[in-house]
Amino acid sequence: MTRSTGFATRAIHHAYNPLENDGALTPPLHLTSTFSFQTAEAGGEMFAGEREGHIYSRISNPTCDLLERRIATLEGAEAGLALSSGMGAITAVLWTLLSPGDEVIVDKTLYGCTFAFMRHGLAKWGVTITHVDMTDPANLRAAVSEKTRVVYFETPANPNMRLVDIAANAEIAHSVSAQVVVDNTYASPYLTRPIEHGADIVLHSATKYLGGHGDVVAGLVVGNAEQIAEIRLVGMKDMTGAVMAPFNAMLILRGLKTLNLRMDRHCASARVVADFLEAHPAVETVYFPGLESFAQRNIAQLQMSQPGAMIAFEIKSGLSAGITLMNGLNMIQRAVSLGDAETLIQHPASMTHSTYTPEERAEHGISDGLIRLSVGLEDVEDILADLEQALPYPARSAT
Repeated sequence: MTRSTGFATRAIHHAYNPLENDGALTPPLHLTSTFSFQTAEAGGEMFAGEREGHIYSRISNPTCDLLERRIATLEGAEAGLALSSGMGAITAVLWTLLSPGDEVIVDKTLYGCTFAFMRHGLAKWGVTITHVDMTDPANLRAAVSEKTRVVYFETPANPNMRLVDIAANAEIAHSVSAQVVVDNTYASPYLTRPIEHGADIVLHSATKYLGGHGDVVAGLVVGNAEQIAEIRLVGMKDMTGAVMAPFNAMLILRGLKTLNLRMDRHCASARVVADFLEAHPAVETVYFPGLESFAQRNIAQLQMSQPGAMIAFEIKSGLSAGITLMNGLNMIQRAVSLGDAETLIQHPASMTHSTYTPEERAEHGISDGLIRLSVGLEDVEDILADLEQALPYPARSAT
């Protein structure tokens, strides 16, 4: 399937022909660690990079290769790379791009494990980590220098939903020849394609919306073919060994076939839930790109086809009331991760972002009272009913 065909068509058909695989409608699962060579010379040519082919599944595998081709076409990139986790994707990319003495400029808010890797991993090896509030591109313009090699951000940011103008910040980064790396996990390529806005590399925790069923841990990276080849052979093969299992690739290929349908349902329900929360007297603030009150709604409309299905909010009575809410839920599950069929709720300060100190959370916009909700695929009326019965006091006065 070519780039001119629709998103759903490419997610289902791209790079696979059943008639070339004994008529198997579903792509075969290649559970093999190694591959035979037709001749010794052919094997030598593959190792030398002079002939295409699979050598060993730590480098490439036909099932993973199909997934890589599909995510690349969905993101509008030249090539893709499948890895064992989202953190595997992040570390493989940054270990490849950065050297001691380089600087990476990152947005003010990052997923907790990404933050920890930057502060406690890269910084330990002589890479300077500079945090900048990229919601205003002028801040990045003031911070970049000849030492800046990478500009890294999430949009929307985990967990507080801050958006970054991809195009504006990419233009500034490219003025000093820095690479722009965007974590697109929250949006998925169905809602946002950062490369179309100027990003160089896009990565995902494929555990989330791309897999979609909460049964796999995986990561994906896309970019130009030369960069992806380098990340494959350096960041993945040699530095991290963060190789995706073929079975996991099969699960994500299955998830991609319904990505557009699931995202439409996730997003439609999230709009209803966000409206409900904003109107509820127990709720102080709701952060959701689809609300009129969302401060960066213009950026959301510029680079997101829909506002997504992640909601952050705060209860008026503070953290204790938030804990009461979470403990009072019946159907909605108290769990980290996101993008599952199930609606999930969690407390970032004590869970996904506990790698920050309290002072760091305050500095980086992650309040102790913030609650993160991943709206699932259940009937939205049931999601609302569970929230309403668990909120600290009723949404409607008795008559």
